[in-house]
Amino acid sequence: MIVVAGEALIDLVPQGTGALAALRPALGGGPYNTAVALGRLGSPVAFCSRVSHDAFGEALLDRLRETGVDVSPVQRGAEPTTLAVASLDADGSAAYSFYVDGTADRLFSLPAGLPSGTRAVSFGTCSLVLEPGASAYEELLRETAARGVFTALDPNIRAGLIPDPDAYRARFKSWLPSVSLLKLSAEDAEWLGGTPGEWLAAGPAAVVVTRGGDGLTAFTRDGGEYTVPGERVEVVDTIGAGDTVNAALLHGLAARDALGDAALAALGPDGWAGLLGFAARAAAVTCSRAGAEPPSALRPCSSAWSSSRRAWRPSWPPSWPSWWRSPSWPPRP
Repeated sequence: MIVVAGEALIDLVPQGTGALAALRPALGGGPYNTAVALGRLGSPVAFCSRVSHDAFGEALLDRLRETGVDVSPVQRGAEPTTLAVASLDADGSAAYSFYVDGTADRLFSLPAGLPSGTRAVSFGTCSLVLEPGASAYEELLRETAARGVFTALDPNIRAGLIPDPDAYRARFKSWLPSVSLLKLSAEDAEWLGGTPGEWLAAGPAAVVVTRGGDGLTAFTRDGGEYTVPGERVEVVDTIGAGDTVNAALLHGLAARDALGDAALAALGPDGWAGLLGFAARAAAVTCSRAGAEPPSALRPCSSAWSSSRRAWRPSWPPSWPSWWRSPSWPPRP
């Protein structure tokens, strides 16, 4: 079981140009998108958050259930759902303005426990900024790591929500000893300052930096540096692309039984090439669709799954681009 901890919100996505373009509501939030993507990829996954009882909140939970995500850790509240108004530039990249005052997700409190069989917990985005919930998520991160559970962090910086950048940067550094896998965009890396080497020295076993269409690079404690190119695709927008990368990395690591520091170190060049390539292809599918719509899985075929061989087949949709399939993924023992 992979648990994703963080916010669920509604993206208001413009349907035309100009300040008064019509806005289409879409289910979103970085952690929420990650949970949906993991569910679609076929991973056992649960979502840990606080969600409103309003109509938006019900819609958010409905989609999680439809995707096979366990929502039993979700807390509920009468407060409204957070809104994020997106703006898209000429290449489909998204920026956001947030409406967060008095909303349900920021009142998250530390849960008594996580689902049994939890192998990894993923954190990130607004949930680690907005108090008082941010402190509860931070405590959950530290407690989870202290129990020896694999943790992943994507800070997914939303600078407009951070009133004191220097204080946030210091707080970010304080999380690193509790992080197994740090994933962040090149833009976030520049905003935060520091280098992959400095972050690795503080705690994570691996750091993955994404560069949009230019691909991904993984850095490991032993000095390894592994890069794959991006997949060329006609971009509709980039909403949810980074969240899909998070999900693909976690799904791929779970498939390789590599949710641990030692296992990450043992992946080697071929393992990292397969994992990063899978994540790049998954993100490209998301970018080819409007809104955060990650791909569905190359799911294990139950009739062919054995200890000696993993057989996979696409379950949906049948019209995926040919580059989605790769002879290097999924891994075979």
